[in-house]
Amino acid sequence: MVLPVDKTSVRLALRPVYGQHPREWREFRYVYPVFSRRSKGLSIGINLNPDKACNFDCVYCSVDRRQPVPAERRSVDLAVLGAELNTLLAEAVSGRVWADPKFAPVPEELRRLNDIALSGDGEPTTYRRFDDLCRLVAEAKWSHGLTDAKIVLITNATGLQRAAVQRGLAVLDANRGEVWAKLDAGTQEYYRQIDRSRYPLARVLRNIRDCGQQRDLVIQSLFLSYQGRPVSDAEFDAYGARLAELRAAGCRIKLVQLYTVARGPAEATARALSDAALDRLARRLRAAVPDMPVEAYYGVEPDAPSA
Repeated sequence: MVLPVDKTSVRLALRPVYGQHPREWREFRYVYPVFSRRSKGLSIGINLNPDKACNFDCVYCSVDRRQPVPAERRSVDLAVLGAELNTLLAEAVSGRVWADPKFAPVPEELRRLNDIALSGDGEPTTYRRFDDLCRLVAEAKWSHGLTDAKIVLITNATGLQRAAVQRGLAVLDANRGEVWAKLDAGTQEYYRQIDRSRYPLARVLRNIRDCGQQRDLVIQSLFLSYQGRPVSDAEFDAYGARLAELRAAGCRIKLVQLYTVARGPAEATARALSDAALDRLARRLRAAVPDMPVEAYYGVEPDAPSA
């Protein structure tokens, strides 16, 4: 007889894995393994912003930008990055990566390589040699026989219009790539409060639309309680309206990922929503935008206090 999985027990067991997301591994400078909630498996991360520079300043970001970055870690050396990537992919293919003590809580059935993620301590599309990086990653993926692994670009969408990024996206399209575009707000006011970027929300929406007219993409949206207030129904309805507008404009949204805070945020008053609150938002979005695939990814604590 197959016993039902106790999801709360699994989440508690994986709390040390989900709750920490260090972008450092051994002596490596750019490449690191993480067990990701949304990837549902091992994700090989590539940090294209080791200088921690970002054009967003999200209240929930887990990157500590107060500590100075050593000069030798402020730029990206593609030769070093490629060597690190190939070493870690070999570890993943052989299964040796799971010997790392931090992955000890991960059950056998979840020990799989899901993707290579272009992400890091800032916005990856600001890297000037983005297209060269995409070619390097694609070559490494195939050289290790990883036919099923995706290459995922995790982006705030502000730089998708750049020529080098457009060339890189063409490489991803040919090599099982996927774009995960951030959209945390429906109004400029809330966007300014949560994402704190000098780029307007209109630019984010335009770039998501243009990108999604050419390929399927995933929308990643974090909602939280900030300064004691969860996202309002009016704001969330405006967010749903933006998604409906994107889809009406031909944006091919394959999935919306609704998630909440899981790691130590930049602002102490940025708190996770409870499971029930996140489930309510998911139901509200499904009702507002029929046939839109929506998945909810909960915080680390099963009993998150915010409503």
